[in-house]
Amino acid sequence: MEARASIIHVLHWAALGLETIGVVVIVLGAILATLLFFRAALPGQWEAAFRGYRANLGRGILLGLEFLIAADIIGTVAVTPTFQSLGVLATIIAIRTVLSVALEVEIEGHWPWRRYDSEKSSPRLD
Repeated sequence: MEARASIIHVLHWAALGLETIGVVVIVLGAILATLLFFRAALPGQWEAAFRGYRANLGRGILLGLEFLIAADIIGTVAVTPTFQSLGVLATIIAIRTVLSVALEVEIEGHWPWRRYDSEKSSPRLD
């Protein structure tokens, strides 16, 4: 019984650590995207700089969401596995998945499953 409590304690801290990493990644991604925007935003290049800003910001959010989903899975399944907590986890993952797909479409300009079609039709510069 004590080994189970120790494992749950370690998993709780692992989930907390992943949540912290996820938040830090999102914050650092926003800061880095902003710095890159100001560096690229020369007169006459605002539109391209803004598109790059949105893409870089979206990438930071996507990466942070991945850490947050991992933390939710560990925290729910390993620490408190009840049907209610699993339902909440499923809802959270569904919402974050929709957000991830929406951000991916915003960044890439096409559906994730259409990536091959767009790569095939665009000329390569080798």
